[in-house]
Amino acid sequence: MPLITTELTTRLGIEHPILLAPMGDSAGGRLAAAVSRAGGLGLIGGGYADPGWLEPQLEAAGDTRVGVGFITFALDERPATLALALERAPVAVQLSFGDPGPYADRIHASGALLICQVQTKAEAIQAARGGADVIVAQGQDSGGHGRSGRGTIGLVPAIVDAVAPLPVVAAGGIADGRGLAAALMLGAAGITLGTRLLATTEAICDPTAAELLVSRGGDDTTRTEAFDVIRGPAWPDGYDGRAIRNDTTDRWDQEPLGPAERLRLAEAYRHASAEDYAVRAMWAGDALDLIHEIESAADVIAAVTDDARRLLASAPTTFAVETSP
Repeated sequence: MPLITTELTTRLGIEHPILLAPMGDSAGGRLAAAVSRAGGLGLIGGGYADPGWLEPQLEAAGDTRVGVGFITFALDERPATLALALERAPVAVQLSFGDPGPYADRIHASGALLICQVQTKAEAIQAARGGADVIVAQGQDSGGHGRSGRGTIGLVPAIVDAVAPLPVVAAGGIADGRGLAAALMLGAAGITLGTRLLATTEAICDPTAAELLVSRGGDDTTRTEAFDVIRGPAWPDGYDGRAIRNDTTDRWDQEPLGPAERLRLAEAYRHASAEDYAVRAMWAGDALDLIHEIESAADVIAAVTDDARRLLASAPTTFAVETSP
């Protein structure tokens, strides 16, 4: 079956137009390497730029072509972690949630491409002017951190038009071949998979979390700032995250929540076990309904790309379009 070739696959030198979302504490070197070996580009989740976490994940990826992603405002506090990543000659560095401009020259000088994840058209234009090689348009459908506001289906074409000819990657609410085919029709050059690749054998994901990923649906998720407020670190204004609803989010939503109650929530979070997702955050996107089992990353990539190719090839026979006389 022919490959889906786009500006993204050409620019990154990959087989399939799929990126691994650089999910902090979950997208480690093993998962990133598996995605890259399957034909996509795996991005290690550098998250809050903790070198103690990042270094062993870079080692775990070995010689496989991978990239690294950082939370930009955290990298501002730990800029030396970027040097640690660049020493390993990543294919690309993805920056999210902050101004990428101060890092563009260093990243390009290393030979890596700069991928910028954005949530608004204004941010996309800023990133393009700041030297981005690829733009990731993240809709509010996505799991983990982002912005409440625009959904993926409306945001992607707006950003495609705003930053052309830069390739745009669709992120948020995508978990199968239908999502990839739809993203391409919206003008995107590829997709980012986060939650779907979290539900894989190579992800850093404990059994309790894995069970939640295959048993819950999008209606079980909510966008909230609760976890960032009660556990830290604090995020800039305007950001929140999509997670599976639990006791913490339910109590948080019982307005008004005074300082004493917030303190009690923080104490409960601090003392909860690592796998107590009735209290702790389980970040997940609203495409949970499309995840039914834990598979290998290679099987997920193959299924998504095969289904997308089949759908795109069969589109002319799926529905009829009549021209006016």
